[in-house]
Amino acid sequence: MSTPTTPSRFRHDVRRTATLAAPLAAGHLASGLVSLVDAVVAGHHGTTTLAAVSVGAALFWLPMLAPMGTLMALPPAVSQLDGAGRRSEIGPLFRQALWLALALGALLFGLVSAMPLLLAPMGIAPDIVPGVTAFLHTLRWGVPAFTLYLCMRYLSDGLHWSLPTMLLGFGGLCVLAPLAYVLTNGLLGFPELGVAGIGIATSVMFWAQALAFALYLAISKRFADLQLFTHWHWPDGPRLRALIRTGLPIGVTVTMEGGLFAVTALLIGRLGEVPAAAHQVALNVATLCFMLPFGIAEATTVRVGHALGRGDAAGVRRAAFAGLTLAMCTQVLSASTMLLGHHAIASLYSADPAVIALGGSLLLYAALFQLPDGVQVVSAGALRGLKDTRVPMWLAVLAYWGIGMPVGAWLGLGLNGGPRGMWLGLTAGLLVAAILMARRFLRSSQPQRLANTFSHRSMTDGA
Repeated sequence: MSTPTTPSRFRHDVRRTATLAAPLAAGHLASGLVSLVDAVVAGHHGTTTLAAVSVGAALFWLPMLAPMGTLMALPPAVSQLDGAGRRSEIGPLFRQALWLALALGALLFGLVSAMPLLLAPMGIAPDIVPGVTAFLHTLRWGVPAFTLYLCMRYLSDGLHWSLPTMLLGFGGLCVLAPLAYVLTNGLLGFPELGVAGIGIATSVMFWAQALAFALYLAISKRFADLQLFTHWHWPDGPRLRALIRTGLPIGVTVTMEGGLFAVTALLIGRLGEVPAAAHQVALNVATLCFMLPFGIAEATTVRVGHALGRGDAAGVRRAAFAGLTLAMCTQVLSASTMLLGHHAIASLYSADPAVIALGGSLLLYAALFQLPDGVQVVSAGALRGLKDTRVPMWLAVLAYWGIGMPVGAWLGLGLNGGPRGMWLGLTAGLLVAAILMARRFLRSSQPQRLANTFSHRSMTDGA
């Protein structure tokens, strides 16, 4: 067992978490900048284009959240095997995860293809339906590449090597930004494709990232002993079921939170193009800010899993509290930026005064939930490191759909509060989630409960 925690030991844990989290957060920031690039290119092409991207992105990312969460079973499984000195088992696990990623990619391709059929029943404003359809029909071709990329990224992250996530994230932006601008506006001899050009550029970026990551894993000496691509394994039912058993509740949890934001976007889309565009502005900024604590949460998952793998009960809590400390710092910075620069930030996205005014006001609401958002995401990440995923799934359902969505719908639609009322609902859901997730981690990480885990639970569970 580990020695008692001291201030110097805790500072060391904070530094280790920060070292791992910095590239992860930067990589997630790059992913968030994808939406920024899409929104800025769309906004300067026209308000209708921006509104179409807002609704289309919500419909695209809502089904994407489930596979993203399901594949998040890989980092804690890999980190526990690494911490237990069982690296030889990582390669076979990774190959099974690739099969899972392929299956999820094929399923999601079909779902995204069918999404435009839901636009009219949802009551989406008719003037943005054609743009949403074009966006989804071009973006769907990048879905299989995206799920494969996630699988490779989570393997690398689980082995405490997050630099590729950052480099490939920003490398993807170098592909996306110029290509989206050219195709959307019809430059260099290309036809003006509008919102379809943004979807095509994003798909090309997904494939470039996936192929680059596969090449890196194949030639890197860091991964040579794992023999990731030197063997062929057909799908293994027990291993796949173990991954799904751990990952599916994570997928549901992530979907519950992301779905709250996505459905909010769809409900606001019923109000017209200006509210939809303004919501996209505020949501994009809030998403960019969320990438920082999300990266910290993933680092916390890996460090908690590694401590669990080596049987260090005190290390489990130190890793979680180190992550929470870092997240509070990033969230204070994000909230301050939104409070002080809301109008200037909104003006970067659109030249429409109505969009700027409403989008800037929504950023003030986003500032309210920065601290609870940091607490809930790091607490959930620490619970994933413990492979405690089923109860947090139900806590997420309660917080986001038992509290957040009803409150938002009541304030925004029932009381005619519009987008501002809907954003108060988001705040309520995140606050409840923060309280419930933090309480669950404190209970799950009690020394006596971890001692029972060390004694009775095999480290191959979920591997």
